[in-house]
Amino acid sequence: MNIDATLKKLDKYFEEKLNIHGTSAKGVDYNSEQAQLIRFEQLVRVINAASPFTVIDYGSGYGAMFDFLLRKGWEFEYFGVDSIKKMVLAGKKIHNNFSNCHFTTEENDLTPADYLIAGAIFNIKLNASEADWQKHILNTLKKMDQLCLKGFSFNMLTLYSDADRMSQRPDLHYGDPCFYFDFCKRNFSKNVALLHDYDLYDFTILVRK
Repeated sequence: MNIDATLKKLDKYFEEKLNIHGTSAKGVDYNSEQAQLIRFEQLVRVINAASPFTVIDYGSGYGAMFDFLLRKGWEFEYFGVDSIKKMVLAGKKIHNNFSNCHFTTEENDLTPADYLIAGAIFNIKLNASEADWQKHILNTLKKMDQLCLKGFSFNMLTLYSDADRMSQRPDLHYGDPCFYFDFCKRNFSKNVALLHDYDLYDFTILVRK
């Protein structure tokens, strides 16, 4: 299965989650709201909120990250992008009273923001080979880098998630945190942080420019 076919299947997968669970953590395939919030807290550590900022939520779903940022009381302009039209329509409907909240399905509509955040967009590979999926991830990271001025963050299931590797699901990608740290360090910035200490089976990388 090529990557384009995999991505189309993933769109259908997440659209079904939204149809079943609605605009909730499970609607974007998080195990729970608590797990979602813990991961959000790591991702936003790339942001310096001392002054107003702009942020792209890459793979935004219905915009839960906007609500998370809003609760912090920060001043920001939010741009959510998602390939799934139903997710974007749901996000627009929920947040139509907020002038600082914008959604699109078209990545080409975006202009570089101060920060870019990408949560849980690399975890499910379906039947794609590890080699093809990793190539897709690296290409996506390069695009993400071009869409931000001050830094970006992303997370991923970790290779260290199980002592018994055989128990890992074949449809999921378990990334080597050292590999992705090295790639970001060599290609994007000397200021890269690897977070792997928040009691979940994934890691977060922050790239500060």
